[in-house]
Amino acid sequence: MKKGDKTREHIIMKSAELFNRQGYAGSSLNDIIDAAGIKKGGIYRHFNSKDEIALEAYNYAAGIVGSKLNEAIAKEDSAAGRLLAFFRVYENVVDNPPFTGGCPLQNTAVESDDTHPALRERAQQGLANTLNIMKAIIQEGVRSGEFKESLDADALATFTLSLMEGGIMLSKLEGSNRHMQMNIASFSSYLRHICTNAPAGE
Repeated sequence: MKKGDKTREHIIMKSAELFNRQGYAGSSLNDIIDAAGIKKGGIYRHFNSKDEIALEAYNYAAGIVGSKLNEAIAKEDSAAGRLLAFFRVYENVVDNPPFTGGCPLQNTAVESDDTHPALRERAQQGLANTLNIMKAIIQEGVRSGEFKESLDADALATFTLSLMEGGIMLSKLEGSNRHMQMNIASFSSYLRHICTNAPAGE
């Protein structure tokens, strides 16, 4: 990789960490310069604006989290295990999140809702991609006979992601992983109910 490409990648990485910690609006160009440890001119040799950096930074952060999710999912043999893998990646969201500052999708969605259409569009794409992955896992679980045939894959994907993101938000706000841990326990119990091999009475 050329020196210029390395510098550009370094700016994106440091900006992604900065934005995910303190938000796009809460991060100035000078903050980016300080975080990257370069001069102002170095920024403009690679980017035309803070907006351009923000879009690249979101892609970088989402890519890091996506890789960790894919790795966790690949280790599971069952559809239920693959759905729980999403939660496991954020199990210690307070002290060891998959990316600095928490969930890039959640952080970007909340901040860019009415203020940054381009970032909002990226978050919408991230939402759609995540839900599609979850739906594919659920549909495979139904086809394999692991899940009951009557299951609504779309509804379950929405419920799964909502429960995960809610756990992330509450745990980050309180500074305790207990909300995510309780959601993992509750979701595990729910999954046992929708599995075809669930013990009688569950």
